[in-house]
Amino acid sequence: MDPYKICFWVLVFFFFPYLRGTTGEQLLPSSANDSPFWTTNSGAPVWNNNSSMTVGTRGPILLEHYHLLEKLANFDRERIPERVVHARGASAKGIFEVTHNISHLTFANFLRAPGVQTPVIVRFSTVIHERGSPETLRDPRGFAVKFYTKEGNFDLVGNNFPVFFIRDGMKFPDMVHALKPNPKSHIQENWRILDFFSHHPESLHMFTFLFDDVGIPQDYRHMEGFGVNTYTFISQAGKVHFVKFHWKPTCGVRSLLEDEAVKVGGSDHSHATRDLYDSIAAGNYPEWKLFIQTMDPDHEDKLDFDPLDATKIWPEDIFPLQPVGRMVLNKNIDNFFAENEQLAFCPAIVVPGIYYSDDKLLQTRIFSYADTQRYRIGANYLQLPANAPKCIYHNNHHDGAMNFMHRDEEVNYFPSRFDPVGEAKKYPIPSNVLMGRREKRVIEKENNFKQPGERYRSWAPDRRERFISRWIEALSDPRLTHEIRSIWISYWSQADKPLGQKIAKRLNMSA
Repeated sequence: MDPYKICFWVLVFFFFPYLRGTTGEQLLPSSANDSPFWTTNSGAPVWNNNSSMTVGTRGPILLEHYHLLEKLANFDRERIPERVVHARGASAKGIFEVTHNISHLTFANFLRAPGVQTPVIVRFSTVIHERGSPETLRDPRGFAVKFYTKEGNFDLVGNNFPVFFIRDGMKFPDMVHALKPNPKSHIQENWRILDFFSHHPESLHMFTFLFDDVGIPQDYRHMEGFGVNTYTFISQAGKVHFVKFHWKPTCGVRSLLEDEAVKVGGSDHSHATRDLYDSIAAGNYPEWKLFIQTMDPDHEDKLDFDPLDATKIWPEDIFPLQPVGRMVLNKNIDNFFAENEQLAFCPAIVVPGIYYSDDKLLQTRIFSYADTQRYRIGANYLQLPANAPKCIYHNNHHDGAMNFMHRDEEVNYFPSRFDPVGEAKKYPIPSNVLMGRREKRVIEKENNFKQPGERYRSWAPDRRERFISRWIEALSDPRLTHEIRSIWISYWSQADKPLGQKIAKRLNMSA
């Protein structure tokens, strides 16, 4: 026998047990689907894959919730270099000017008095579809504004609808996976979307916007914007108010019906980007008015819903819109890659006088947005001109990939008697006492059906009929089971009984 073959089989005989493990157990990773229950990446069992761990039922969320951070961190790294969501977008620059005094609500410097102007850059986007997709698809739109204030940047990152699909960021990776194309065929399919959201009745309110006529904006200029999440304003005296942000276009809101969208999108996949660019180039500058709604936290328990729930609106008859200022976009970007692809936003970037709330969705966005940008663009993405503050700033964040800032200091620590730079003057932050057990629970006041029903009943009959037709088309996907269709009929019946009956009749089912 060939001596080389003899040596080979001797090596296999002696080393094969070590390749497989000393007990003969295979050390190669098994399929993620082998376990009968959810686990972390390290194999630890997960007993609640729906709720973040919070202080009490509502929050804030605990940083120690390892599975939540692992889930978000893995999700944030799923694409490169395209954004996981909001890949398709257009941006422009301009100014924000305060028109009304709200200094009694916040000591934020850029809101200190009427007439104060702040440079801004804005990015509009579609949410789910790829970077080269048509801008006429039914999809939420992103509406993100970066204020370059004298006290650092403020990123107001929102959408064109005032509510969202989910209320807990724990579900965000799952939600996007369901909305994205099938991982096997790379085709977006209704059965996957409706299967996922059949487990989340809080999504009904968002669907009354997405499946409504406003589901396809005519372009970015004729589109509203909303902060969606609840933030807090802090006054100089330390008084806290919950706040929601609203952008209203001065040229009005316009949308496309299905046949119009097909006609526009068939000839131009970039119609909204082109409209924004051409309008600014022609001197027809888009303008939005900024309004806020405010709420005293002491009054929140009087409501029949949780005001920090991102699937809810605050009724304007109780919390009226208050004017704040106007935003004018008067300059096109100079370079698409530098000021659109590398433009990055994060809801965690706030200024003194503005702070977060215990909104569970906002709490997860605070971590996830910056994390995904550090992965997508790099650890020093905030040094890029589009993302860097315009004010003087100083820190000890040295080195890291693509750090191009010239520094010649010898002291890169704090405190130091050799470095004269000190700490900023103390300013108020929310000081409410946090108390509660560690919890992984849904909020107490879900109230999932009232507001969707009210919105549907506010429409004219022809608008209701178009909404029903879109749902019939979605629920007619042959992959959907009778159980899933029944769940959706039940949901819409709880929102509005005649609506559920009409959907059931059209599907030849019982309500």
